[in-house]
Amino acid sequence: MPGRLELYTRTGCHLCTRMLDEARPIAERHGASIELVDIDDDPALAAHHNVRIPVLLLDGREICHHFLDAEALERALGAG
Repeated sequence: MPGRLELYTRTGCHLCTRMLDEARPIAERHGASIELVDIDDDPALAAHHNVRIPVLLLDGREICHHFLDAEALERALGAG
């Protein structure tokens, strides 16, 4: 079973939308879904990630940020 994928995002972030659109088919191929986490709902996340979004994590480990690294995501999901 694949791990837990989270995408740190915020409202109005076009890079976040792009990463979600590109990552979702890869995740689905591996039987995973992506949970969206709005960093503005958590002051600690907002302070830490602010302009680094989007950030894609698998089981709390960063896979990539700003742009999707499809190969890294494939490797991470395939290892699980």
